[in-house]
This record gives sequence, C-alpha cells and structure tokens, in this order.
Amino acid sequence: MDFIGALSPVNIQFLLSGFLITLEVALISIAASFLISVVVGTVRYAQVPVLGKLFAVIVETIRNLPLLLIIFFTYFALPEIGIKLDKFTAAVIALVIFESAMISEIVRGGLNSVEKGLIEAGRSSGLTAVQTLTHIVLPIALRRMVPPMVSQFISLLKDTSLAVVIALPELMNHVQIINGHHIKYVIPTFLFAALLYFTINYLLSIASRKLENKHV
Repeated sequence: MDFIGALSPVNIQFLLSGFLITLEVALISIAASFLISVVVGTVRYAQVPVLGKLFAVIVETIRNLPLLLIIFFTYFALPEIGIKLDKFTAAVIALVIFESAMISEIVRGGLNSVEKGLIEAGRSSGLTAVQTLTHIVLPIALRRMVPPMVSQFISLLKDTSLAVVIALPELMNHVQIINGHHIKYVIPTFLFAALLYFTINYLLSIASRKLENKHV
C-alpha cells in the first residue's frame, strides 16, 4: 500500500473531479425521479381509470428489474432503435426510470397513511377531492415520506457507481483508472472513495433526522 502516492494532490483532484460527476448525476436523478414519482404515486393512489393501472404495471415491472440491466439498455440497446445517448444522459435516464418506480411506492404508501378522518373532514368542509388531496393529504404524506425517501436517495447516490460499467467518468471509474496504473494504490483509493460516499450519505441521514424531528 502506498497512501502517499495514491493520495497525492494530482490523484485527489482526479478523484474529486469524478466525485463531482457522481454528485451531478445523483442530484439530477433525485430531482427528476422525485417529480415523476409524486405524479405516478398520486395517480395510483387516486386510482385514476386506465392510467392508474398502466402505471401499476410499469412500476411493478421496473421494480423487479436490476438497475444494471436498465443502464445497459439505455446505453447499448436504445442505439439499436435510433436513440443514441451519451454516457452521462444514459446513466441519468436509467437511474430516473429505476428510482421513480421505487420512490413512487413510497409516495403511494405515504398517501395511504393519511387518516381517513382528515380526508372526510376536508370534504365535509367543502373542499373538492382534488383540493383535499392537494391541501391536506399530500402535505401530510410528504412529511411522513421524509425518512424512507432520504434512504432511497442515499441508495441512489450509491447506485451511481454502477455507471462504471459504461465508463461514465464518475468516482469509481476514476478509482479504476488510477488502480490500473498502480496496483499499490488500490486500498488507499478505495478507502478515499468510501470516505467520500460515507460523508455525503451521513450528512443526508443527519438532515433526514432533523427534518423528521421538526415535524414530529
């Protein structure tokens, strides 16, 4: 092991540049999957005719597929039908597809957890079904979703490492590049990568607990 050589300023800068790509992919995927999952989860909760059942089939199908397969599909299979994506876009789309399905179940579960009495109170006060959903059910459900949703976001951040299979220049790709030239750098670079993942995920966990306590 050569910690000094592995964690030289040049290598650290190279690893951090890869981690920046990791964070960019994660942040874009989190934002997009959250928006999509709220729509999908709400439609399924409201049991919208046809659309609700269609979303159910899509969600259950995606949830039972490995993320790695979806990444391979977006990058290698789509070009066969004329849709060619760069590595960054392919990784983001794959993560958004997979995470939207996972998070939509969290959204649906959160909506179903809202007490029927609150819904009936809203309707009896003159609110329409849509207004009750928008002003009562959804705000309460979103607060209850914070812990499981943050947990899923943490998983998403870790799942970005799977994009190494399509050579996306993210953190693990850069770790592999360094290790390919210097076998003695393997343990130090993996430890440094682990520290970066742990730091971000731990901060997310702290933020989740604070938000949860705030709304208790």
